[in-house]
Amino acid sequence: MNTVAEKSSTGLDANIAAALTYIPIVAIVFLVIEKSSRLVKFHAVQSLGLLVAWMATWFVLGIIGMIPVLGWATLLLWPLVAIAMFVVWLIALLKAFKGEWWKLPVIGNIAEQQSANL
Repeated sequence: MNTVAEKSSTGLDANIAAALTYIPIVAIVFLVIEKSSRLVKFHAVQSLGLLVAWMATWFVLGIIGMIPVLGWATLLLWPLVAIAMFVVWLIALLKAFKGEWWKLPVIGNIAEQQSANL
């Protein structure tokens, strides 16, 4: 749990910019314009990775929902998955706002590697 007190190259505090990256369009903008803060880059990449995971999960649930025998079970899974994904997104946003390098299990490692290369 490293906390960082730095400025983003956009003029915002790095923790504010990192928290804003959890809005997907804003994450793309920060990836393009951010020049100095690795914290902001890391959270932008992690945010986009979380978005991709969320979309893949919905896609898989949609496919499973089309299977005649298993389709009814997804009625129970949709709200549980939605709540779980929202909680993970909210925790990540709050950790970014605190300026912490909080990594999601798989996505966080990828984001750390990618943010170092940007």
